[in-house]
Amino acid sequence: MKGKTISIIVITALLTLFLVANNDAVEFNFLIGKPVEISKLIVIGICILIGFILGFIAGRPRKTYSSYNDEVEKNYTNEQKSTLSDEDRDYIS
Repeated sequence: MKGKTISIIVITALLTLFLVANNDAVEFNFLIGKPVEISKLIVIGICILIGFILGFIAGRPRKTYSSYNDEVEKNYTNEQKSTLSDEDRDYIS
């Protein structure tokens, strides 16, 4: 197995043990309303899920669109693209 797979398995196992060890009920205060008795397991699990989603959104690569290349391509014909000067040919050879 690859190192990445092993590390994911280890982190998942540690996270599962942590969640199982913290299953007692706690008082959770919402912004609106009275405090509610909720299991720590649910609170920690929801926080981990929200953190994963936010990390995924923040870490994904952004799509970039450039119209500059399209404009440059429109101004050149195929003959102009493939033509090299003698100096360039000497440099490449």
